[in-house]
Amino acid sequence: MPPEKPLLTVIVPAYNEEQIIQHNLSIICEYLASLEAEYRWELIVVDDGSTDATGKIADSFAAERGRVVVLHHKFNFKLGQALRFAFNESKGDYVAVLDIDLSYTPAHVGRMLARMKETGAKIVIASPYAKGGKVSNVPWARRLLSFWANRFLAMTVAKDSQSDKLTTITGMVRAYDGKFLRRLTLKSMDVEINPEIIYKAKILRARIMECPAHLDWKPALETGSLAVRRKSSLKVARSMVHHILSGYIFRPFMFFIVPGGLLFVLSLYPLTWTVVHTIHAYRKAAGPGLSFDYRLSDAIGAAFAASPHSFIVGGIALLVAIQLISLGLLSLQKKRYFEELYYLNTTIHKDLRRKNDQ
Repeated sequence: MPPEKPLLTVIVPAYNEEQIIQHNLSIICEYLASLEAEYRWELIVVDDGSTDATGKIADSFAAERGRVVVLHHKFNFKLGQALRFAFNESKGDYVAVLDIDLSYTPAHVGRMLARMKETGAKIVIASPYAKGGKVSNVPWARRLLSFWANRFLAMTVAKDSQSDKLTTITGMVRAYDGKFLRRLTLKSMDVEINPEIIYKAKILRARIMECPAHLDWKPALETGSLAVRRKSSLKVARSMVHHILSGYIFRPFMFFIVPGGLLFVLSLYPLTWTVVHTIHAYRKAAGPGLSFDYRLSDAIGAAFAASPHSFIVGGIALLVAIQLISLGLLSLQKKRYFEELYYLNTTIHKDLRRKNDQ
């Protein structure tokens, strides 16, 4: 018997996309059919509590195609819960995620899988910011926030020799090793699930690679005179909070030890001034029978009278620096404990699944 072809699961979350869902699902299925020489495939559509006809259209589409499965949320639980639902229901040896608006064309799936086979990676990210990538027709505010958010998060991700230097952390369009993905214990409810996957994959020493991608926000659908414009769900304040919290999870010392170190360096100037002037005043203090304690206190008093703000600013900066550095060390310790526990939990979970499969 010839070996069975690997199964590819493609996941497409959707929320209130009645205008484009049937057209774009047809494009995705047509592309997946072109991969049948290499893969068996299934398409999972997650209707995340849509309030329009998205769910009904997806069900009608799936009824005519045996390889399409539609999962429904009664309410809108956001992206993280939608992806977790689909990940748990997936059966593929490989799992790929696409956006229903096809801002990344389905051809990216084949490129990501080729990159995965070439490198042995557990995760491959479609990155418009990698060398050879491209961004088109994206509003400048969205593009600017996305670029700098990924730049910031990339700085917080620990680098290793077996993975690429990541340029896209928040991107959803990815390919995964199916068994590895289903081993991950995920808890995020919204867009922060994408950085969470990277963080936990790094704990497990997984190889993560990127392939250049073209992010194109041309009209999501054009039929005659109709052009359905892409909807940006960008909420700047919420996105910034998510990115900052994700950065803290990746590398907490940046939020405590780095500012603490800067404050400590800044405190050195006024504190050095106070020490130098105190020594100078101590040498000038004279008188028969004056004790060391009296001369020192008199010298400190003279230095304080000459520049009280140096004592106050330097002292406060030093205290705050010590507090921040202490919090940074505690957060690093907590992060290490979490990583060890997560690694242990994943190993136990893997062993239990293997026993159950047997």
